[in-house]
Amino acid sequence: MTMLPFAQAPFFQDKNQAFWRLQAAGWGGAMLLRGVTSLANERPLSFLVIVVIGSITGFSLSLILSVIYRVLMGRRAIVTWGATGIVLAFAVGLYAFIDSWVISLYRPAGETPFAQLFLGVFYLDMTLLGAWSALYYAINFYLQVEEQNDRLLRLENQATSAQLAMLRYQLNPHFLFNTLNSISTLVLLKQTEPANAMLSRLSSFLRYTLVNPPTGRVTVAQEIETLKLYLDIERMRFEERLRTRFDIAGDVRDALMPSLLLQPLVENAIKYAVSPQETGAEITVSAERMGAMLRITVADTGPGLPQDVDPEDVIGVAHGNEAQSTGVGLANIRQRLVQAYGEEQRFEIRSRPQDGFAVVIDVPYDPAGPAIRPAPPNARPAAAPTASERNDA
Repeated sequence: MTMLPFAQAPFFQDKNQAFWRLQAAGWGGAMLLRGVTSLANERPLSFLVIVVIGSITGFSLSLILSVIYRVLMGRRAIVTWGATGIVLAFAVGLYAFIDSWVISLYRPAGETPFAQLFLGVFYLDMTLLGAWSALYYAINFYLQVEEQNDRLLRLENQATSAQLAMLRYQLNPHFLFNTLNSISTLVLLKQTEPANAMLSRLSSFLRYTLVNPPTGRVTVAQEIETLKLYLDIERMRFEERLRTRFDIAGDVRDALMPSLLLQPLVENAIKYAVSPQETGAEITVSAERMGAMLRITVADTGPGLPQDVDPEDVIGVAHGNEAQSTGVGLANIRQRLVQAYGEEQRFEIRSRPQDGFAVVIDVPYDPAGPAIRPAPPNARPAAAPTASERNDA
């Protein structure tokens, strides 16, 4: 039999309701304890009326104290605690006076002096109201700390989301500028058909970037289809010089990853491997599962980094020469991974002179649930899962 999932609400989610519950439980317990004690001391049952009146008096005084304490909590410490001591002393005195008067009405006249009754119940009433006051302040200070922590967590999450959005959108203008420049060139050359095709693919790609939230995640298959849409645009610029190969393992096609993570890596490969060489270069995108991690590699057959340049030096700093200016984009990718996965990720650069350049990314393997994001507009339909798929220009 399927059980409905009931989520238990926190006790202090409704502070007003929690206050009345604690009031009822606390003073009810105090009344029960005093009643049992009086019966154990062989008091008559009629004495329970005094216990009930005393409990109601304490309950009423605590309501007045709660209003005063709520005002005092927002003041300076010396004002809060000083005023609390004065108010509490007055409340205890009033409580003891009422208790003594009620007991004096119950007992025969002259049996016990009023002053002796007052002193006798003063300690008990001070204990009750003192404990109640301490508990009231403790709970409210705890709730204030919890609210501040929740507020800080919300601000941190908002800052993280904003930073992720900034990092992702910081990469897109480079591609947009290059594409619009190519379309402008085709229009000037009166090649309207290729220009129209490039505009159509660009609109589909931009529509996907707008619909998909910057902090969202997509499956590897969806990311690859979006990447192919981008490559179709770039292939109209570079034609046969741009060669691509995809090696996607079948068991990772439904794994989740940050959206538009691969496009800037491929854009760097086009800029520094395909564009400078007359023969172009081949870009390989591969994805496989390595235990609990998803490994994604973007490699090219370009010239790679100069021999005297450490691959790690191109990350995190915008260098002056052209060969190292790719560090800005790579640093943004690394920051996106850190924001999304913290320490549970790895970003590695591999390069040898004349032997190409590769970026290896390891993130936790997280398969998609039943509801996954739809494929990007006008993208090719996803092929059946295969161990390798090749797409040559």
